[in-house]
Amino acid sequence: MAILCAENPSLHDTLTNYNVDLLWHPSLSTATPRELEATIERICAGEQELTVLCVEGAIALGPDGTGMFDSMFGEAKMDIIKRLADRAQFVIAMGTCAAFGGVSAAGCNPTDSVGLQFRQSDPGGLLDPSWRSAGGLPVINVAGCPAHPSSMVRTLVAALLGAPVELDPLNRPAEFFSTTVHRGCTRNEYHEYNVEEKAFGGDGCLFINLGCQGPTTQAICNTELWNGESSKTRAGAPCIGCTAPNFPKPQNLLVTLKVGPIPLSLPLGVKRAKYMAYKGLARDAAPERLQPTAPQAKTAATATAEEVDNG
Repeated sequence: MAILCAENPSLHDTLTNYNVDLLWHPSLSTATPRELEATIERICAGEQELTVLCVEGAIALGPDGTGMFDSMFGEAKMDIIKRLADRAQFVIAMGTCAAFGGVSAAGCNPTDSVGLQFRQSDPGGLLDPSWRSAGGLPVINVAGCPAHPSSMVRTLVAALLGAPVELDPLNRPAEFFSTTVHRGCTRNEYHEYNVEEKAFGGDGCLFINLGCQGPTTQAICNTELWNGESSKTRAGAPCIGCTAPNFPKPQNLLVTLKVGPIPLSLPLGVKRAKYMAYKGLARDAAPERLQPTAPQAKTAATATAEEVDNG
């Protein structure tokens, strides 16, 4: 449903301006299940054109490779998706679950869930790594939980127009996954001066203590604000890294894992030795206006962070 928040362009404008015949959408369509089944069969028989297939949600392969944990019309959804994918000009995985498996593939993964063409960060999910759509591209992974509305709509428009879509190594559109959430974050300056919050509610950076993954996560959340207004970090919540193939990490998402005082995962492209030396000097140079503003009372999250610090 996040795609309904798209503004530039909106989903309505996209469908109208590009003369899109929306064959089916789980929330917007009024077609009955039998009408949907008939549409699927027409597509698979080559009687109905399918330009773009958008898939949301992980693909369940279980039990025992049958896919029958998730079925429709008496058939495993994984088989229906395979048949549709082979007819589509372009296939887009909308969200991290469809792209990499996401929440459904985390932990012990009892349903054997995967993404369309990735099993978390490993190539090969429902479809082989070598699979290509009729348009010559692998599955386009618009990752996110949920995916950013602008990323979804603009990727959809590019596919409709047959425009080139540059992909990164995870088959995500490079246009939307080349910068980190840290870029444009209002807490950026606090991070540079090592002014880090130990409790929620202040203006300082959330990276060192409160689990923020903004410096390690590639997405446009702080350069194209959600609903044109805000983002997780601007609202005071840490980035949880939802566009990454290993999302969600098997850890407390509100606590930063550290080796001593330094986070286990550093900002992309930063060397550990230089980071430690830099952080040691930056705090002393911080202007007074950047001093922590949140009550530094010991919260449950802070206490847990300290426990992790202390091993």
